[in-house]
Amino acid sequence: MAKEHLLALDQGTSSSRAIVFHGSGRIVAMAQREFRQIYPQPGWVEHDANEIWGTQLAVAREALAKSGLKAGEIAALGITNQRETTLLWHRRTGIPIHHAIVWQDRRTEPLCAQLRARAGFIERVRHSTGLVIDPYFSGTKIRWLLDHVAGAHSDAAQGALAFGTIDSWLLWQLTGGRVHATDVSNASRTMLFDIRRNVWDPELLSALQIPGSLLPKVLPSSCEYGETDASWFGAPIPIAGIAGDQQSALFGQACFKAGLAKNTYGTGCFMLMHSGERFEESSNGLITTAAAQTTAVPQFALEGSVFIGGAVVQWLRDGLRAIAGSGEVQALAESVPDAGGVMFVPAFTGLGAPYWNADARGAIVGLSRGSTVAHIARAALESIAFQCAALLHAMARDAQVGGPPAAVTELRVDGGASVNDLLMQFQADLLGIPVVRPKVVETTALGAAYLAGLAVGVYKNLDELAALWQVERRFLPTMPRERVQELMAGWEHAVRQTVAP
Repeated sequence: MAKEHLLALDQGTSSSRAIVFHGSGRIVAMAQREFRQIYPQPGWVEHDANEIWGTQLAVAREALAKSGLKAGEIAALGITNQRETTLLWHRRTGIPIHHAIVWQDRRTEPLCAQLRARAGFIERVRHSTGLVIDPYFSGTKIRWLLDHVAGAHSDAAQGALAFGTIDSWLLWQLTGGRVHATDVSNASRTMLFDIRRNVWDPELLSALQIPGSLLPKVLPSSCEYGETDASWFGAPIPIAGIAGDQQSALFGQACFKAGLAKNTYGTGCFMLMHSGERFEESSNGLITTAAAQTTAVPQFALEGSVFIGGAVVQWLRDGLRAIAGSGEVQALAESVPDAGGVMFVPAFTGLGAPYWNADARGAIVGLSRGSTVAHIARAALESIAFQCAALLHAMARDAQVGGPPAAVTELRVDGGASVNDLLMQFQADLLGIPVVRPKVVETTALGAAYLAGLAVGVYKNLDELAALWQVERRFLPTMPRERVQELMAGWEHAVRQTVAP
């Protein structure tokens, strides 16, 4: 009998998860563990790479045990990961030279400012990589590690170090150090990769003084990378799919054609619209990125990134101590009819798309004597929807100037906060289009499983995968457009207050 189960490793910003899927997309077993967030100083965020590996291996073993399946019964393993988070390690020993610098980290803003000041460099970066020059991406994080860890420049020059985003780190570990590779979607987030030609850009490497010997081999998202060392799970498992978490979610949502869009509500929020084989440059603060690719032919997507999405609920729990658990936020927010004029801009680590302001900081505005913690909680939830609405409006403006080939007519949603009905309804109201939640909201992990299954023959083609996607609930807009315009104007006013000198 053909193998019909797939193991997805979903290595996120705050936790490592593993899910065993049946070929139909049904979840068979799941395990998850949180790990430490390290904040050396304001604006800096780090992870212990060994802790990431330890938790990821543990949950993979736990999910397999829960499923009752042996490693030999798993058709393939797929990896999806927090993107841009940057790690350098010694090739000989596998020991990291420093904590991983997380995608949220802003320490390289001074270097980014220098790069932006170079004549024509902003345009050069955008034309090759589709990105803006921002600390978010991996390139300047690599340079910081080379500059600040003793001996790193000389070790890198001698080929003794390896760079990887977290997918490469897991692949290295899973294969016992035999494979140093990544996929096009993760490579596209480094600010070093030419996404039109699918090659590392030598001019950008030179500009950042990064030796090419550091870099992993770049492969399609769906292909056989290697197999796990037999010692990890008792038998080898083919590793056949890798994609950055947001491109993986786009794939898991069956957004394979231009004009289909999804939004993932995780620690941050990430809206991607597939744009097919056309490289589209945004005029409205979005970035162009590589979509997950099943062949060597480039596929693209327009993306908007919100740095603080579901993390605002964590702040309500851990910072403000307004709730004891994240699950309490909807009930608290629903205890008031609206936010009472309160606007919460959670720019804890600056503002991402479409604003791109690294200096912005969080603000709660519109407070009155009648404001309560419930109003703040509701404003916090609504802030997620406001930020995402700003992204879709930017996509719509791009479409009006001949950008994407098709307008977005519905938004497919996933991620932890997508189960919050209050938030999803408010999102549909702000956008004025249906918000569609699938039966399987773990689409990030599902995308990795699909990519792996496609490579080893569990699935024949994309049409077969598209037929598996099913709707759980469709949220339709009900709010008058005049009221929506008032609310969005209030949001933009609040944003301006966070960046005022």
